Amino acid sequence: MNPLNSVLGTIITGVVLTIIAIFALSTGTGNPIEWTVWFHAVAGVLWIGLLYYFNFVQVPAMPAAKADGTAPGITKHVAPRALLWFRWAAVATWLSGAAALMKMGILVEAFSMSGGANSVIGLGAWLGTIMLFNVWVLIWPNQKKVLGLVEASDEEKAKAAKVALLASRTNTALSLPMLLAMTAFGHGLPF
Repeated sequence: MNPLNSVLGTIITGVVLTIIAIFALSTGTGNPIEWTVWFHAVAGVLWIGLLYYFNFVQVPAMPAAKADGTAPGITKHVAPRALLWFRWAAVATWLSGAAALMKMGILVEAFSMSGGANSVIGLGAWLGTIMLFNVWVLIWPNQKKVLGLVEASDEEKAKAAKVALLASRTNTALSLPMLLAMTAFGHGLPF
């Protein structure tokens, strides 16, 4: 039985390989693995990966899918599932990022952007916070209308589609400086 034949099996395989990597790469210094940072990275990859999927793949493909009649399959089966993972990955990313900042003892310093490296990670944290807000307050409520998960007129659906698209495009634009701030901080670069 191949574990890669299912999503759960794939996830378990990835976790087992991660544990093996931890032991294989252990330096023996006794430094514990920072699980919040690792989980933050995994959740962030899922969140931003889906954000990019929507903006670079699904949205541009929808006119062709509408033209050949395959759009209903996307809106009924693909989009709701992708949006489920997308919105909860956003929450997991934000919470694990906040937990990591707390464990480092710099949560307040980061969000107050109190200079140096704290300003760098603070910028990333604020951009991530804005992006989380956009997911839950602008994108998801409007996508529910577009996908027919809540009752809406054709006019309301058209308006909702525009709001969701602009919020999603805003998140895509914000993701670039956010990722710069996160990686710069992670590599000790205060700019």
